Amino acid sequence: MAKRPVFAAGDTMGAVHRRDVDFQWFAGLSDAQKRRCIDSLHAAYQQRYPGQRVLEISSKSREELGVKLSAFNLTRFVPSLSRSVPVECLFQGSKKFAGGGPFTDLYEGRPIDAKRDPRLRESGSRIAYVFEGREYPVCPRTAFYNWLWCSTLLEHPDLAEELLGYDAFTDIVFNPEKSSNCQAEAAAIFVGLARRGMLDVIGDFDAFVRLL
Repeated sequence: MAKRPVFAAGDTMGAVHRRDVDFQWFAGLSDAQKRRCIDSLHAAYQQRYPGQRVLEISSKSREELGVKLSAFNLTRFVPSLSRSVPVECLFQGSKKFAGGGPFTDLYEGRPIDAKRDPRLRESGSRIAYVFEGREYPVCPRTAFYNWLWCSTLLEHPDLAEELLGYDAFTDIVFNPEKSSNCQAEAAAIFVGLARRGMLDVIGDFDAFVRLL
């Protein structure tokens, strides 16, 4: 058995609800094993919350929408580069550390390489994020990542519209004991804000953070 969070879109009580769910884990690194885990997690969640539509957001998702919304695939237009860049590259390349960064050359590479770049682990403590000339705080811990993902999705209204058909979200690779940022949480925040008619707040980072 394993335990993973499911992030559900909130209503007037909040933008997102985290619900930890116990489910059967299938060991192995193959995509097939990951999808078995996804199916098991979704079945366990839907047993507790019948009628909820659940979407896996990762490259392992069975749904094309979930794959497209992965931070490895979801892209944002960067004016200074005059092109679009995957969210994962932007997030990793915008990190500023006590001993270096931001390493904006990571914008140019593959998302998986950006995530594994050794400088991210060898440059000391993280002190800020720097993106397109603005510095963003590291606290709250998930604020910059959630804002970056949500504001990027606004550039893709077709994907956003599809996303609103779901109630809860997972990322089978995300382990809360090892990391804090999760694209499934960002998706739940986006849908929660949409249901409250508050998507406009995403355009203002400070207002976004105050609300959440």
